[in-house]
Amino acid sequence: MGYDLITMGRIGVDLYPLQTGVPLPQVTSFGKFLGGSASNVAVAAARLGRRTAVITRTGDDPFGTYLHEALQGFGVDDRWVTPVPGLPTPVTFCEVFPPDDFPLYFYRQPKAPDLEIDAHELDLDALREARVFWVTGTGLSEEPSRTATLAALAHRAKAGITVFDLDWRPMFWTHPDEARPFYEEALRHTTVAVGNLDEVEVATGVRKPREAAQALLDAGVELAVVKQGPKGVLAVDSKGNEAEVPPLPVNVLNGLGAGDAFGGSLVHGLLERWDLEKVMRHANAAGAIVASRLECSSAMPTVTEIEDAVAAGAVK
Repeated sequence: MGYDLITMGRIGVDLYPLQTGVPLPQVTSFGKFLGGSASNVAVAAARLGRRTAVITRTGDDPFGTYLHEALQGFGVDDRWVTPVPGLPTPVTFCEVFPPDDFPLYFYRQPKAPDLEIDAHELDLDALREARVFWVTGTGLSEEPSRTATLAALAHRAKAGITVFDLDWRPMFWTHPDEARPFYEEALRHTTVAVGNLDEVEVATGVRKPREAAQALLDAGVELAVVKQGPKGVLAVDSKGNEAEVPPLPVNVLNGLGAGDAFGGSLVHGLLERWDLEKVMRHANAAGAIVASRLECSSAMPTVTEIEDAVAAGAVK
């Protein structure tokens, strides 16, 4: 049996403070969680009953062992998670200043193992057979991951649903102009593009939501999903369908995992063939639920939790 979803990209250990409103120098205790956007999306979809796997790499160290154990515990297949001798598993710290300030500190030196994914080691048949394949912009930031990501997309040739999470992280690039040619190449092989206003601007040079969505469609995708922050999310497809859904009211504790929860629910809704507005409402609700919780991966909601939030019109 094939996979509902295979993701490819970042993995690491999130070390989040167990105290809110406290800067890192004064934090005295942390929680340890699985992190990395591609890995979190696989966890989020698995929580919704999907058969998922992730392609990534860790250090050959105790944190790498922890990530294998965490993926297995969440029901995500880790067969394509391999160690890179000599490179440490990345860790990420954040500060938690609700409702909208969550600085991130990435420790990925001298190089993150997940950027050592090699095209020659990919299971291309599995990638082509998966119902959904999900890649991220970070995977394009360095070699050999860049070539592996583009090779996987080219081999898949838009089979099924192929999602490009624009995932713009400026600390991984020298300049936005460096990223755009690789983003444009990835979009050629993609059926769905997902990003916030900063990310769609990097990918297309356009920032206004509707114009940016059209630019993504013109670049070759069939569905453009543009996150607009407090204005909610705009989704436009190549058939002319459109949905603009406001955010769900929520008391934010930590907004960092919301986008990954959104992604997992987006995959679930597309596989269910829901109409565009229902897909976006459920994805928004999933993101809001995780924003109300401290952690990311272990905070991913269930189907029932999302349905309850949609029905209530808020996260309670």
